[in-house]
Amino acid sequence: MKINSRFDHFNFNVLDLEKSLAFYEKALGLKELRRKEAGDGSFILVYLTDGQTGFSLELTWLRDRTEAYDLGECEFHLCMRVAGNYDEVHSFHREMGCICFENTDMGLYFIEDPDGYWIEILPVE
Repeated sequence: MKINSRFDHFNFNVLDLEKSLAFYEKALGLKELRRKEAGDGSFILVYLTDGQTGFSLELTWLRDRTEAYDLGECEFHLCMRVAGNYDEVHSFHREMGCICFENTDMGLYFIEDPDGYWIEILPVE
């Protein structure tokens, strides 16, 4: 049997949904595509879109979760390619105070979201 699959979405669990939604819109221009709320209010799933691809970022908020998520050694990350002037985007992220790591030799940097997740930033090729 040959399986034919495609990427659909990636998930980050977040403590403060509104803060995370504001961060992703401001830092990366991502917009809410759809949401699913549990009937009992125990969770909210919000799917963010870049408006260009079919891939989405799912933010999961759990009502009963109060402690920060254990992100291990952060050896995983999401990567976003940004259009426009890469240096201007870099300066904007620096002003936001969200740059957590830079590798100038490789021409990339990472920003950190409110829950500590790292997002690699690269220019559109």
